[in-house]
Amino acid sequence: MNEKRSSVVGFALIGIIMLVFTWYNTKQVEKRQQEAMVRDSLATAAALERGELQEPAAAAADTAAVDAEAIPDEEAYRHAYLQEASRAETDYFTLENDKLRVRISSLGAQPYEVQVKDYYTYDSSDLILIRPDKSLFDLEMNTDQWLNTSDLHFRLAESTDSTLTLRLQFEDNAWMDAVYSLASDSYMLGYQLHFVGMDQVLDRRTGQLNLKWVVDVPRLEKGYQNERNYSGVAYKYMANNEVKSLGKRRDSSEESFNSTLRWVGFQQQFFSAILVAENGFPAGKLVNQFYPENQEDGSLMQSGANLSVALDTRSTDFTVPFRFYFGPNHFYTLKGYDEGFEKIIPLGGRVIGTISRFVIIPTFNWLSKFIRSYGLIILLLTILIKLVISPLTWQSYTSSAKMRVLKPEIDKINEKYPRQEDAMKKQQATMDLYRRAGVSMWGGCLPILLQFPILWAMFRFFPASIELRQQGFLWCHDLSAYDSILDFGFKIPLYGDHISLFALLMGVSMWGYSKMTMSQQPSTQTMPGMEFMQVWLMPIMMIFICNNLSAGLSYYYLLSNIITIGQNWAIRKWFVDEDKIYAKLQKKANSKEPPKKSKFQQRLEAAYKAQQEQQKQQYKKK
Repeated sequence: MNEKRSSVVGFALIGIIMLVFTWYNTKQVEKRQQEAMVRDSLATAAALERGELQEPAAAAADTAAVDAEAIPDEEAYRHAYLQEASRAETDYFTLENDKLRVRISSLGAQPYEVQVKDYYTYDSSDLILIRPDKSLFDLEMNTDQWLNTSDLHFRLAESTDSTLTLRLQFEDNAWMDAVYSLASDSYMLGYQLHFVGMDQVLDRRTGQLNLKWVVDVPRLEKGYQNERNYSGVAYKYMANNEVKSLGKRRDSSEESFNSTLRWVGFQQQFFSAILVAENGFPAGKLVNQFYPENQEDGSLMQSGANLSVALDTRSTDFTVPFRFYFGPNHFYTLKGYDEGFEKIIPLGGRVIGTISRFVIIPTFNWLSKFIRSYGLIILLLTILIKLVISPLTWQSYTSSAKMRVLKPEIDKINEKYPRQEDAMKKQQATMDLYRRAGVSMWGGCLPILLQFPILWAMFRFFPASIELRQQGFLWCHDLSAYDSILDFGFKIPLYGDHISLFALLMGVSMWGYSKMTMSQQPSTQTMPGMEFMQVWLMPIMMIFICNNLSAGLSYYYLLSNIITIGQNWAIRKWFVDEDKIYAKLQKKANSKEPPKKSKFQQRLEAAYKAQQEQQKQQYKKK
């Protein structure tokens, strides 16, 4: 009995082991097939980027030309419904609200044309974000064969004013629906895949499909280089909500990922096309390549995404939800969708971005409620910023004034130590004078350094601000692009093919400010060549840099320089008496109470003693 029981237990254990091994082996096969699918997907994206595959426009055109004679039914598709779908003619359906007009093609049930209303290109044409035959949206899936939806025509299943359902039939009781929905007053286009009875059609070992989205992004703005600098591919991770980008300022770029993404966006300077996956994209590859400036079809760049999408292949009825955003890169509009879209606007890093998001943008939008002219808004914004940082301006000027009134004493030190060998003694004596007079050598520099984050925040804000787009002021027709008073008809390297008057005036104002600053500084503070660099070289460099940038940015720097010059002139004329400053400094310098030595002074004295000791040792050796 015991022997029989042992045999039963033994066979049971063997059966359990075989079941576990079979289950484990099946899982490993599925895993390897899934990895292979991802590798193939990435290889396809890489081939597309290298040019080994057709461009989206050519691919879409060729797909539309496929007919029954070109591909034999018996060899192409094993399902009669799919054979019929491959031979059907292309139809187009439209969803429209106050913000978007979207045409959807029955071929692949993909967005065929997207117009963003109330916006226009730099040449006053309708703003078409997705152009006909310039994009490809394809789903590659494994049934009993691999197929691509971009080769197949979906038929109309249901249509209302705000929804559209296109169906791809596989069997009598098995189909896939592409369901689009467009709510009123929204830039968000709903999109979901509804699978019915597909558990008997989809290959369970694969467990996913490949989503390929490639768009020839059009040029929409006046300046090619400026537009290119702020365009690329953006994406957000699902786990940590981090938003990254690739492609900006690089001819071509690519990025593979194995961490789940929440969304992928093809970002142009002021507009974006974003695809959101509610369940995420677990793996894939992103590519971006810029076209040359003279591209005939007006394309700026080709952006591509090859993404894996998980499928519940064991369910008879399941849905995979997505959403499209087609619209402007307006900070509060993007932020309103609560997806982190606003982070694609290049406002700077943690410090600079914080200043832009919580200070500059709210102030700018608050002023725009009362004033229509954006040129006047920039003027008032500049004045407000100058008022806020006026304590720093005051501190910087008074520190420079203290240095300036000490010039006679500095001259005495220079006369006392004229030789090069006494440079250390001269430096020590100068520092001792500053210390006794209570003057900090960093007092003039530190306030200026503290203003840099604001200046840099403005540098990032103006070129990325859609509010300035196509807003004119004075001779400028578009504050978001460069202004031009003279077009050469040819390009000067590093400068451009035009003269920007705002950039030129900004350079002149920078020259005037630098000239004033240098004239107020003691000669001992001016390093050799520094005057030429600050007074001449820097303004010329800024003219070259700003000639092709946003006119609003050059206008802001022009106003900032003029106001600063006015502030310094007013402070010197009415608020600072240099004779009184000199008397106070003299009183401190002649005080019998020994001043405290700073750590810098202590290190300087130690270095001086070490130098003296080294010179003595060298003298003894001689």
